[in-house]
Amino acid sequence: MNTKVMTAIPFTIDRDWLFTHLHIKPGKPYVEDVENMIEQALTIGKPKAAYRLAYIESKGEDFVVVDGFKFTSRVLRVNLAETFKVVPYVITCGEELEGWAKTFHHMFESYCADGIMEAVMHSARVAFFAQIAEEYNLGHAVNMNPGSLEDWPLKEQAPLFQLLGDVKSLIGVELKESFLMSPIKTVSGFRFSKEGSYENCQLCPREKCPGRRAPYEQNLYAERYQLK
Repeated sequence: MNTKVMTAIPFTIDRDWLFTHLHIKPGKPYVEDVENMIEQALTIGKPKAAYRLAYIESKGEDFVVVDGFKFTSRVLRVNLAETFKVVPYVITCGEELEGWAKTFHHMFESYCADGIMEAVMHSARVAFFAQIAEEYNLGHAVNMNPGSLEDWPLKEQAPLFQLLGDVKSLIGVELKESFLMSPIKTVSGFRFSKEGSYENCQLCPREKCPGRRAPYEQNLYAERYQLK
């Protein structure tokens, strides 16, 4: 299987981003409390990732087979047209940080803890992607994530986890029957080399999404991904 584990991924917490995300203005009396929570999270947090290098064995019109596992998605198939390798991964904020967040019962504290975990995930994800880019010589790379698009639904988590092996034993992430993951601040997907830009957001019409990284391009699917 050759799945690798990255433990204690280095991370920081971007306070400017976090306070903007939480809608907390400087000088408010509860800022010190949030700062204390940040310091706790910096000590407790141990984000982790399970990942491996995998190879594309075959491609159909709307699917690819990666090391024996079939993934059905027209968008994924087209995006992988010029490459033969992918890095499937699961990256998580970790059970330690989620356990810490659950100790807060006041609504405001729970809200802040959730935002802090989000900030940790963002930072750890950047560090993880930099590591695998160097390790596997990915060059310019992009992501696709099961469940982020109707074309690649959440049920595609199942073969991705099978491709990685026993992710629960490796990094403590469980795939539930609903195909959601626990800890909740966990992301899975494929990272692969690709010329040009690609973000799942370009194909997603959801308005006012807090995680949007690129504007929705209404005609992109018809222009790039539909069968000719």
